[in-house]
Amino acid sequence: MSIGESLTEARRQAGLTVGEVSDQTRIRESIIRDIEQDDFSACGGDFYARGHIRSIAAVVGADPVPLISAYDAEHGPPGTMRAADVFEPSTPIKIRERRSPSLSLIVGVVLLAIIGFGAYRLVSHDGGGPGSKPVAAPTHKATASAKPTAHPSPTPAMHNVVIQLTATEDCWVLLTSPGDGAQLFMGGVPAGSSRTWTEKKAVDVRLGNPGGVVLTVNGQRQNPDSTVPVTLSFSPGQTTPSPG
Repeated sequence: MSIGESLTEARRQAGLTVGEVSDQTRIRESIIRDIEQDDFSACGGDFYARGHIRSIAAVVGADPVPLISAYDAEHGPPGTMRAADVFEPSTPIKIRERRSPSLSLIVGVVLLAIIGFGAYRLVSHDGGGPGSKPVAAPTHKATASAKPTAHPSPTPAMHNVVIQLTATEDCWVLLTSPGDGAQLFMGGVPAGSSRTWTEKKAVDVRLGNPGGVVLTVNGQRQNPDSTVPVTLSFSPGQTTPSPG
């Protein structure tokens, strides 16, 4: 019995649908159906295929060890993975740029201010002609000057990039310095584990499985809308990724 047939039979015996397995493993239904047909091309590589087999087997109550052994016998044992193999193809995330106010809007505001000021001067001049009585300036009793209120000094901006990552699925992570390309971290983060990095300079973050992680940068939850590996760039105190 093949890997796909074994997982299909175990799922049926467990009384689960493909959708229910997808909800519990966070693996797309189309990928689960392909795996049950022994088609692993949509997994994105051997590393992720083995992770999907383990996740599905755990949900349907199958032993993943013989299934992984069968996969290795057919596709070869796991070997050393290059970062280029894990993170290709890479699709950059498009970030909307904030538009500055248009020049025509600024000119319109200035013209309105000039017209309003001219109308005010005209009305004030007409009201000061003959027959108008001077209005006595109101007198005010001297009051004790209020003591200046102390204002707390503004909190200094953060000077670090704090990256928190929790993996719901196996995911490869690569952290590099955009200035000199120095590698800060490279490796896999297993499902169910968390990692935290604190850097003093800008950082490029490459995620091999964006949909399988919960990423928080400087206290702000990130939502990379991508099903393929992506690159995100962050600077100290920044909560949204810079355009890559």
